[in-house]
Amino acid sequence: MSSVAEKLQRKSQRQVAVKQVRLKLVYVDFWSAVKLSFLVAASLGVVLVVATIFVWIVLNSTGIFGNLDKILKDILGDPQFTISRSFSLPQVALFAFVIAILNVVVGTALGAVASMLYNFSVRITGGLLVGFTNN
Repeated sequence: MSSVAEKLQRKSQRQVAVKQVRLKLVYVDFWSAVKLSFLVAASLGVVLVVATIFVWIVLNSTGIFGNLDKILKDILGDPQFTISRSFSLPQVALFAFVIAILNVVVGTALGAVASMLYNFSVRITGGLLVGFTNN
């Protein structure tokens, strides 16, 4: 009796002919492109908000805001102005969130426009030729 491992070993010794397929991409579905660009832009927006909050926490914990306050007090002579009060964590997080929302809207629109431009340019260029193999 032969085991499964021996059968698999015999199968792997045979040479498999490499088959190649060449396909042309002649159409990009508009709604698929919009959904994909929305998901990519939304994930980048989340990364932007988290990274902004993380950078603010690191800058605050290292005392850079305090050093900037001292420098600005020496330059401006205004004891009322402080960086930590003007750029607090909620204000910075809200600003990053607004920018992320704008990026999601613009990124989704750019994905839609790119799919439409590709579909229009296929009529002139004939499409994108893509090759596939079975390795």
